[in-house]
Amino acid sequence: MLSYRDVSKRYGDVIALKGVTLEFQPGKIHALLGPNGSGKSTLMKIALGLVKPDSGSVRVYDIDPVRDPIGARRLIGYVPEEVLIYESLTPSEWFSFVGSIYGMDRELLRERLDTLIRVFKMEEHMGKLGGELSLGNKRKVMLITALMKEPKVLILDEPFSGLDPEVARVLKEILRRKAEEGVVIFSTHILELAEAVADDITILRYGEVVARGPISELKGKKDLESYFMEVTGLSSELQELLKAL
Repeated sequence: MLSYRDVSKRYGDVIALKGVTLEFQPGKIHALLGPNGSGKSTLMKIALGLVKPDSGSVRVYDIDPVRDPIGARRLIGYVPEEVLIYESLTPSEWFSFVGSIYGMDRELLRERLDTLIRVFKMEEHMGKLGGELSLGNKRKVMLITALMKEPKVLILDEPFSGLDPEVARVLKEILRRKAEEGVVIFSTHILELAEAVADDITILRYGEVVARGPISELKGKKDLESYFMEVTGLSSELQELLKAL
């Protein structure tokens, strides 16, 4: 379980999160939606202990990431929106390096990697330097890194960016299976993707939760895009902009 209780965060004069209370349980795929600057990435980074909230409390199962960020990260597989790999290492070297940091058994790591490398079709790229990989293959390396320790919480920021349709389909199936045994949260700006993959959605606007629940119950007979535009206030803003053209 991942829970937030009345969490607030400010960067100078900018309010990133304002009294957010949320709980993410295993068994469902949760999607975080919201315009740029709505607080999605901050929410994710607080769970990892990368960002400290100004107020409120967070629990990754029974661990407080503010007091024990390393303990929280042991439970979490995280893929940020930015591609962050060492370009001077090959994927094979990178996985071994990260596995040693995790303290993983070498034989167990090899078994997991063998499966993930085949699933993501990375066999022919394992000996290439990270800087030689395409954006899509760099994204695959990051996904494999997050998955290889079989985390209890999977947090993915725009994970489908740069993936070809076949690999995106594989990732959707992986998320479904992981949700059966742990917490799965991903953010996306592609509403059709959220509608196709997620069970529950949380919509943020200016650091506040403006909608939360099962997609089918929230949007009713509307399409998700129309519902999203309505609850975030973007529909009226768009109309005003169109009038100005």
